[in-house]
Amino acid sequence: MRELFMPKFDFSEYHKQRPMIQLAPLVDIAFWALMFFMIIAVFNQMEVQVNLTLPKSKTAIQPSQSSGKIVINITKDGRFIVNQKEYTGNGLEIMLREVSKLFPNQRVIIRADELSYHKYVIQVLDACGRSNLSDVSFSTTRDESQ
Repeated sequence: MRELFMPKFDFSEYHKQRPMIQLAPLVDIAFWALMFFMIIAVFNQMEVQVNLTLPKSKTAIQPSQSSGKIVINITKDGRFIVNQKEYTGNGLEIMLREVSKLFPNQRVIIRADELSYHKYVIQVLDACGRSNLSDVSFSTTRDESQ
């Protein structure tokens, strides 16, 4: 009777190595993604952290997101806050003039507390006008009643 032998199959050195996943690049990518989202979250929350009660409007619309805008917060006691920094009326105008020189078509959003006096809003509008900034919007919240 004839015996059949199965030849012993040797894997080459290439086939014995399993694929390796490089962890260093994955950690780098995860780190950069984390940093990116943390920075974005900080910039998005900067102006929202100013404790204001915005007036309500039934016709308020959600504006498109734009990155190049100045948000001027007006508190009910008449303080002007931009990027977590408080300005006087003259200081705000000086800052707006500098911005206008660098970016002539700068967009400005006024977030005034619903209990702030009208004169503070007019001061900001005058400062924008004297600084040649004409793209001015007001921020409100949507009135969902009725």
